[in-house]
Amino acid sequence: MTVVRIEAAEDERLHDYVGLTDVALRSRSEPEKGLYIAESTSVIQRALEAGHRPRSFLMEDKWLDGLMPLLESVDAGELGSVPVYVATREVLHTITGFNVHRGALAAMHRPPLPSVAELLDDREARVVVILEDIVDHTNVGAIFRSCAALGADAVLVTPRCADPLYRRSVRVSMGTVFQVPWTRLGGWPSGLEDLRSRGFTVAGLALTNDAISLDDFRPAGPVALVLGTEGDGISDRGLESVDVHVRIPMAGGVDSLNVAAASAVALWALLHP
Repeated sequence: MTVVRIEAAEDERLHDYVGLTDVALRSRSEPEKGLYIAESTSVIQRALEAGHRPRSFLMEDKWLDGLMPLLESVDAGELGSVPVYVATREVLHTITGFNVHRGALAAMHRPPLPSVAELLDDREARVVVILEDIVDHTNVGAIFRSCAALGADAVLVTPRCADPLYRRSVRVSMGTVFQVPWTRLGGWPSGLEDLRSRGFTVAGLALTNDAISLDDFRPAGPVALVLGTEGDGISDRGLESVDVHVRIPMAGGVDSLNVAAASAVALWALLHP
C-alpha cells in the first residue's frame, strides 16, 4: 500500500477529486472516466463489499489508522497497490469545496450496468421500483435506502433521472445504492414492455381521480411501482402507460408526501400487507 502525503490542493494526483461541487463538470467528466466518489468509511466499505474497484483513497491523517485494516485488505487482494492520499482538513476542503464527512473519500471505478433483462432474469422479483426523471440526488439516495430497508428487489431509473452514483445520492443512501440491484431503462415509457412481458403489473403512484387506495390494491403477481419527479409527479406519458394508478390514503387534509417518504410508505404497504 502506498501512502502519499499531499501538501497542496493543486497536486495533479488529485485530479479525480477536484471540483466535486460543480455538478455540470462532474456530469461531463464522470461517464468518460467511469468513476464515482464514495464518501465516509461505511459507504466505502459497502462499495468494496459490493465488489467495486477503488482507483484511490483520500482522507484526513487522523482517519488513516482506523481505516488501515480496510485499506490493507484492498491492497492484499487482486487489485494491486491502490494509492492512499493523506491531507489536512484545510487542504481537503480546498480540494472538494465542502467538509468531508468523516474525513474519507474514495474514487471508485463505475461497474458496468446490466440490461433490464439481465437484472430481472437474475432474481425472482416481487416489487421493482421505477424512478421517472427524479432530479434531486437527495431524494434518489433516500429512495434507495427505503428500497433496501423494506425489501424492494430492484430499482430502474429512466434516462433523465439523476445519477444514483452521484456523491450525494450515495451518501444519503448510506451506501445502499451498492446493495440494491439497479440499472437504467433503455427508453421511457417504452421500457415498460420488458416488465409486462415478465408478468409485472405497472402501478403509478399518483393523485389522479381514478387512483385506487393502496389498501385496495391487490395485484395477482409482481409489481413495478412508478414514482414521479418532484413537484409534478409522474408525467402525462407515464400516467397513460401504466396499468393502474394508486395512492396512499391520507389524513389531516394533506394530499401528498415527499417522493422519498412516499416510496417508504408505498413499499411497506406492498411488501408487508
